Amino acid sequence: MGNSVTVTSFRNHPLYPRICRAVATLLKKDKVVRPVDVLVEMQLLKREHLEDWRFGRVPYLERVVNCNLTRLSTLLRILRFHAHDLNLKPSFTAYHRWGRGSKQKLRFSKTGDPNLEKAYATHLVWPGKEAFPIDRLSPPIVASSRPTDLSRIAVIHQSSPSTEEVGLDEGSAGRTRQ
Repeated sequence: MGNSVTVTSFRNHPLYPRICRAVATLLKKDKVVRPVDVLVEMQLLKREHLEDWRFGRVPYLERVVNCNLTRLSTLLRILRFHAHDLNLKPSFTAYHRWGRGSKQKLRFSKTGDPNLEKAYATHLVWPGKEAFPIDRLSPPIVASSRPTDLSRIAVIHQSSPSTEEVGLDEGSAGRTRQ
């Protein structure tokens, strides 16, 4: 079957818009995008389950992710491509158990595949000194799906606009736009 997501096709995948929205939400709060946070933001992982895994109460993270493993692998691949487009830099982070006792290394996958473990553990970091510039996100993510009706804005900001300011012709001056 093979992995059908490539650097040229990832934007067409059905998961892409959801990943973009999750990344945008995370970048508004912080300069770091963590794959586990993307899963939480996409509601594929509950915060309580993430915490259980962090404290070592769950043997591996994939066990509590509400998504099949093929889709999860595809999601991680799309996330890396999208992060590259946003100029986020990969930064490997070791995940160790929280709480008392030995700080053993946490596992993300049942198999322990090194490439998959690395994909989960790699944070994507905005390298700039300032916060991530939100205007760099692609328009479908931050913009409304409806175009802005500029004539309504003129009406809101002026107490008695002329028909030219509102953008209406003489015959429609008495009607309001819906």
